[in-house]
Amino acid sequence: MNEENLVPARLLVFRVGGLACAAEVDHVREILPRLPTTRIPGAPPVVAGLVNVRGTLVTVVEGWRALGQNPPIAPPLPETAAGSTIILELGTGDEKNGRSRKLIGFTVDEVLDMLIVADTTLEDRADLPGVDPTLVRAVGRRKGELFIVLNVAALLGPVLTT
Repeated sequence: MNEENLVPARLLVFRVGGLACAAEVDHVREILPRLPTTRIPGAPPVVAGLVNVRGTLVTVVEGWRALGQNPPIAPPLPETAAGSTIILELGTGDEKNGRSRKLIGFTVDEVLDMLIVADTTLEDRADLPGVDPTLVRAVGRRKGELFIVLNVAALLGPVLTT
C-alpha cells in the first residue's frame, strides 16, 4: 500500500445491499437504529434527509445511492425501517483555524463486525465492478468474504458542500 496506509487499523464492517464495506472506527461516532428522516427540499437524491440526534441536526445519506448500488427491493417505510444509521465524523477537528468535525449519517443494511487488521490483511484498491475506484482505499477479507475499505472523505465530502 502507499503512504496512506490504514494499518494497523480498526475497521467497522457493514453491508450496503450486496456490498460489504468498512470504515475506519476513528470516523465512527455512533451506530443508531435506522431513524426516520425529514426530507430537505432541493437536496440531491443521495440525501435521505435530516435526523435529530440529541439536539444536533444531522444530514443522512442513503448508503445504496452513495455507492451506486441498486435500490432496495421494497423501500422501507419510515415506521419499520430496517438497518442502521452510522453517524460519521468528517473534517480535521482544527477549530482554531475555523475547521471543525462535521457529523453525517450513512444508512446501511447491516453492521457485521469490528476488525483490527494488519498490513498483510489489506491490499491496494482494485477495480471492483460497480464501485467507483475513487471511493475505495483498500480491499480486505473477513471470513472468506471480500470487503472494501471506503474513503469516507471522498464518499461523503461532496454532500457536505452541497
